Amino acid sequence: MSIQYAILGILSYRSMSGYDLKKIMQESPIFPWSGNNNQIYKSLVELLEAGLLTHEVVHQESSPSKKIYSISDAGSEALERWANSRPEPPECKKLFLAQLAWADVLSEEELDGLIGRYEEEVESRLRLHEEQIRRASFAPARTARESVLWDMINENVLDFYRNEKAWIRKWRAKLADVTK
Repeated sequence: MSIQYAILGILSYRSMSGYDLKKIMQESPIFPWSGNNNQIYKSLVELLEAGLLTHEVVHQESSPSKKIYSISDAGSEALERWANSRPEPPECKKLFLAQLAWADVLSEEELDGLIGRYEEEVESRLRLHEEQIRRASFAPARTARESVLWDMINENVLDFYRNEKAWIRKWRAKLADVTK
């Protein structure tokens, strides 16, 4: 998925600045980009040049002027075409699984520490996303259907972390059987 379609999608909800886009991307678990300035501003320039966005400069009294970006009709059409395109197949590539593939070189204590650190990270991410849902970070709900879509996206993310926790428990039990 191109970051440009994520930008078009976010801007289809409401017009905003590049800074606002960055904040949404950084806080969201569903966008696979860091949301750094280079990615966002480069994409905004490309989308403007392609006629998929428009912008206006808003002058502020005590701050520098800022650009507010809006999706154009052509941008809405491009977003619709992309939203209707073939989905990417699900992928299960995780660096942690590659790390585990060679973890037999670790002592029992080191392996337990590795599992514990991963478990803490999973728990932290789960709590973070639960809090983001509670605060209703970014979840457009212009229609009942869109609300259901975002609810299901959030449920998928929560289920991912809950499944990881269950997998860790199963993993610990299997390792305990092997080390008896």
